[in-house]
Amino acid sequence: MSATTSPQDLAAHALTFLQGEGQATVERERSLLLRFARSAPTQATELDDTSVHLLALRDGHTGAATTNVVDDDALRATAQRAMAAAEAAARAAGGSGDHPGLPAPPPDGYRGHDGYDAATAGLDPAPGGAALAAAFAVAAEHDLEAFGAYTAGAVDTAIASSTGLLALDRVTDAYMKVMCRRASDARTGQSSRAAVAAGALDGAAIARAAAAKVWPDAEPARVPPGEYPVVLDAEAVGGLLEMLGGLAFNGLAHAEGRGALDGRLGTRVAAPTITLADAPNDTRTWPRAFDFEGTPKRPLALIEDGVARTVVHDTRSAAVAGGGARSTGHAIAPGGSPSGPYATNLVLTGGAAADVDELAAPIERGIYVTRLWYLNVVHPKQTLVTGTTRDGTFLIEDGRIARPLHDVRLTDSILRILDATEALTAAPRLTSEAEYYGRRFAFGTVAPALRAQGFRVTG
Repeated sequence: MSATTSPQDLAAHALTFLQGEGQATVERERSLLLRFARSAPTQATELDDTSVHLLALRDGHTGAATTNVVDDDALRATAQRAMAAAEAAARAAGGSGDHPGLPAPPPDGYRGHDGYDAATAGLDPAPGGAALAAAFAVAAEHDLEAFGAYTAGAVDTAIASSTGLLALDRVTDAYMKVMCRRASDARTGQSSRAAVAAGALDGAAIARAAAAKVWPDAEPARVPPGEYPVVLDAEAVGGLLEMLGGLAFNGLAHAEGRGALDGRLGTRVAAPTITLADAPNDTRTWPRAFDFEGTPKRPLALIEDGVARTVVHDTRSAAVAGGGARSTGHAIAPGGSPSGPYATNLVLTGGAAADVDELAAPIERGIYVTRLWYLNVVHPKQTLVTGTTRDGTFLIEDGRIARPLHDVRLTDSILRILDATEALTAAPRLTSEAEYYGRRFAFGTVAPALRAQGFRVTG
């Protein structure tokens, strides 16, 4: 087929090379990446690539193969590899696998969303260049250097399966991260913004927020290990919730007794101020119409007023769970990922506080954390993680964010922090790391800043 064939037509055509039950998934990615360091551009990359993933099922076992060559010879060879892998898995197992089969087309079709912006899909580099120039100008005003990246992308995803399912989703995403650094003492501050449309990124505003975290002429304070009241800004909250998504809401881990909510659904696991959902149609997130099995995405309450309600499933994890469980539209790979499903559109409901200064007002002595870095899991079922603060950590004294603080190491439970949460800001925003080391899949967490009574510093 030609390079101009639509992803949907290509998926339907690729499916014809599979014999028996199977699925063809086509992803066409077009993206732009601009990197910069020391207030100068360092790299510009443009990508236009189409990949075809073919999934074959044999007696509950799966086999898959991928190609980015779309002629018939390549598609035929890819299908043969996928079928051979599924047949080999079935022979080796000597019995039926745990995959229950591919889903049928949804009777009501797919809901529309606001996740596609035509101007962003044009991938004009001029807005990115202007955003960089604006960031450099702000950094210079503060006698700082700017480092970071700007990226925008458009991804079309088409799925065709032997059940008759045929679907197409089109999304765009844009992201800019700016780190401002003082060359004389290497102090840094960082800020980022994520959006569906590139036009929503204001390079000057992002740089200004980063520069505000680089305090001049102030020796950072130190605090000993201990438990401190804390204000976590939106990026720090988003990082914790992203990890919680895998630890608490993965339906496969839950079904196998490994999840943090094992035996805790229907009980209070967080403060009454915490209401967390997976909301793929929320205009503040990067919306999607369906998952990688073609199952429609729908809003799903995960924690309501502090009470754990449910976990997410793909087709396979729902079959493992049994008891009438069904896919909730959270497959992150065709046929389901071996690691299980994942909630990619987490939205934490905001509270009443106007900003982080209002959150800090009741704190006599505590810590303000703008960002967390290098988070790692210590104990999955306890949601215990460890990591460090970075790019703007401050001491709160007498209700004010008073002076810079040396970065600290935390070792704490995410659910414990949420249980200790007292207040949240009113305006959550989309946060993301937006690191695309493989196929582009933009996801993030809509999070407010929060104040919690107790943040465990261990170093």
